[in-house]
Amino acid sequence: MSKALLVLSSDQIRQKAAHWIAKAPQETRVTFQGPRRSLPQNDKMWSMLTALSEQLLWHGQKWSPDDWKDYMMHSLKRARWMPDEAGGMVPVGMRTSDLSKEEMSDLIALMDEFAARNGVEFLDQK
Repeated sequence: MSKALLVLSSDQIRQKAAHWIAKAPQETRVTFQGPRRSLPQNDKMWSMLTALSEQLLWHGQKWSPDDWKDYMMHSLKRARWMPDEAGGMVPVGMRTSDLSKEEMSDLIALMDEFAARNGVEFLDQK
């Protein structure tokens, strides 16, 4: 059996999942994950990251929204690191698109707390 994904969005899909499980060969792996992050959560995250990049001078430097995303994901999940050819380190395995709604809520809360400690205001809080 190859890889397949079902989103349990209706009784019909749930029945299909149950059928697949009943017919699956021994040692088939099944993974259950919570719902993916929502588009409003994603929009809020990027708005917050943009505010951080515009308002905060961090260690004497301005950082891009993408840089702040990496920083916040590291704070949330503690990134793994891989050495690069120049002797530096590169964070790996951090994708916000893989976050569940609950994990995205945790990331947004972490960003709220960080911003409050560092004097950053978000547009929706003004």
